[in-house]
Amino acid sequence: MNSDTAHNNNQDSSLNVNQGVNQPPATNPNAKEIIRKRKRKQLSLDDYINGIQKGDRFILSQAITLIESTNPASREKAQKIIEACLPYSGKSKRIGITGVPGVGKSTFIEALGTYITSHDHNLAVLAIDPTSERSQGSILGDKTRMEALTTNPNAFIRPSATAGSLGGVANKTRESVILCEAAGYDTIFIETVGVGQSETAVQSMVDFFLLLMLADAGDELQGIKRGIMEMADAIIINKADGNNKEIANRARQEYKNALHLFPAKPSGWTPDVLTCSSKTKEGIEEIWNLTEKYFSHICNNGFFENNRKKQARNWMYENINDNLKQNFYNNTARKEKIKSLENKVLNGDISSFSAAKTLLNDYFNTQDSSAQ
Repeated sequence: MNSDTAHNNNQDSSLNVNQGVNQPPATNPNAKEIIRKRKRKQLSLDDYINGIQKGDRFILSQAITLIESTNPASREKAQKIIEACLPYSGKSKRIGITGVPGVGKSTFIEALGTYITSHDHNLAVLAIDPTSERSQGSILGDKTRMEALTTNPNAFIRPSATAGSLGGVANKTRESVILCEAAGYDTIFIETVGVGQSETAVQSMVDFFLLLMLADAGDELQGIKRGIMEMADAIIINKADGNNKEIANRARQEYKNALHLFPAKPSGWTPDVLTCSSKTKEGIEEIWNLTEKYFSHICNNGFFENNRKKQARNWMYENINDNLKQNFYNNTARKEKIKSLENKVLNGDISSFSAAKTLLNDYFNTQDSSAQ
């Protein structure tokens, strides 16, 4: 068969394939130039500090990313940023918000946040998402649940992962608070992952602890840890709308009666119980008025200043513990020894206690040698 015949047969065939559209390259041809420009625009220490003090939200986000980084160089730079911002911090109202899963924390924060930003307040929301123990990932979906607040020019929302830390808060939440205050945010919301046994860590970094509850979630007084209720400066019965109003009011009275059984708070404040609907905004104004009444109370009796000093002291010890842990686990030779001893523990050759003691003795001997 000659080529002309083959060509004619191909035209008559139902399997004839027309030439397709030319496909674009798999990668952006300008990618190298974009990357080069980004590298050229890397922020200096002064850029971060000046940007934060001017309230630049993009630079603030980048600075918090530096804080959360495990890279030694990034951590060192972050510490310098924190030190520079520290004199401009400490003037905000730090409010912790927690509650049982499904209570509507994000919707409540958006409702309350929208209200206070409309009354000349600047709000930063540090929303904490739990990290999966299996995949080490987290959804970080709070921004999608707070659409109105996300686009609010007077609000800044930063979701972070717990990354294995206990207490319902992220490892670097304290540092993030410092930067947000230096950026001019006078109100800080710290939304925790939900009520749990180690949730109490949030109390060591906030002034006001707000607990959200549902009225129709079974036996309310049995459904939450006593320790969390003792910490609460206010309990809010959320979703008090429609047919739930009557149930919410009944639950409010039950909680008020229960709070009288708890010891007096060091602040001298008597916790109150309110109801609200984040959907209809009913009760939101009353909650903020209660919050301002609380801050007026603790500022007048000196508890605010004393509590902030106590928080600073706790932060110092937490930093010591964190740095010791990093120093212990980041040593390359020690990592190999840990793995070796771990296998011996798994095989039953040595006990867990002996393995830990060996590693700690090795660590302390190394520290003593380097100090000499």
